[in-house]
Amino acid sequence: MSRKRNKRPARRMARTGGRTFRAAVLAFATTFAGGLASFVGWDIVPLAITAGLDRPAAAVGAWPSPARPPATVTAHFGACRHHFPHGEPPAVAAPEPVALCFDAFAVLYSGTAKTPVYVVERLTSKSLRAAKGIPRSDRFYEEARLPSRFRATLQDYRGSGYDRGHMAPAGDMPTAAAKAQSFSLANMVPQHPALNQVSWNRIEQSTRKYAGRAEQDVYVYTGPHFGKTPATIGQGRVWVPTATWKVVYVPDSGRRWAYWAANDGGPHSLKPIEYRAFLARGGPDVLQSAAAD
Repeated sequence: MSRKRNKRPARRMARTGGRTFRAAVLAFATTFAGGLASFVGWDIVPLAITAGLDRPAAAVGAWPSPARPPATVTAHFGACRHHFPHGEPPAVAAPEPVALCFDAFAVLYSGTAKTPVYVVERLTSKSLRAAKGIPRSDRFYEEARLPSRFRATLQDYRGSGYDRGHMAPAGDMPTAAAKAQSFSLANMVPQHPALNQVSWNRIEQSTRKYAGRAEQDVYVYTGPHFGKTPATIGQGRVWVPTATWKVVYVPDSGRRWAYWAANDGGPHSLKPIEYRAFLARGGPDVLQSAAAD
């Protein structure tokens, strides 16, 4: 009889010990990841922290309906809020969001799409002068700060027929380190070669030309737009956008405009559109902190 009575406490102790061990491992992993991010000088807001930050804003921008509805997040971007207008990241709808800080840009990344939701940069005439003459490395790399299940891989893009299209352009980067960081796959979407190499390149050049002449800071948001059922590439099933967009904003003057380009062989319009028209097409309201038009 005594043996039977002793088995139950032993089982409870084993279960409790297992939970304690798993909790200790999780705590160590979280501490280690945070310490590593701080050591390399980058900032990452994990999914568990990002989902539901700051304020419960309404969903902004249309995303396809995955198995779980996208969370609306206002990510902290603690180490790089200076990349945002007024230092305020917008609240946008994003499935499995992760906030990533880089030296010269910030990315709100979707672990479901395995692409950016948006990237944001602050361009000045000084930073763009510094960017001139810095050679491209063209060394694309997988973003090791992301959980493996969230990462796009180099293999996903091979043989897909799509380019690895920069959202924050390499040509905007003011240092060699920033330019190297721009080749992270966390900064890429699958882009049709005719768009990436021709029309989108011209839009990037036009934006750079304007910002290089401006006396004020110019903020640029760039991102993908997806259809209701996105096509995918690779074993990782990276989402292919139906279009890519760019929003240009000058806080001092209140000027804002956008570009919208279908992700196909073209022809593509290079004409800017009003911000209202951008929102009407399904673009996210990334300028929530700006005064109304």
